[in-house]
Amino acid sequence: MDTLGGFDHPAWLTAVATGVSYGIVLLGLFVALFVLPYLLFLAL
Repeated sequence: MDTLGGFDHPAWLTAVATGVSYGIVLLGLFVALFVLPYLLFLAL
């Protein structure tokens, strides 16, 4: 019996892709707003 058979619908793929892309955007914003200014501050 396939226990994960209910997760093969395209809506689940869309939900996972949305979550992953949201995480990538948040990571990019974190780097742009916190990491880069910190590195620039250390370089001066």
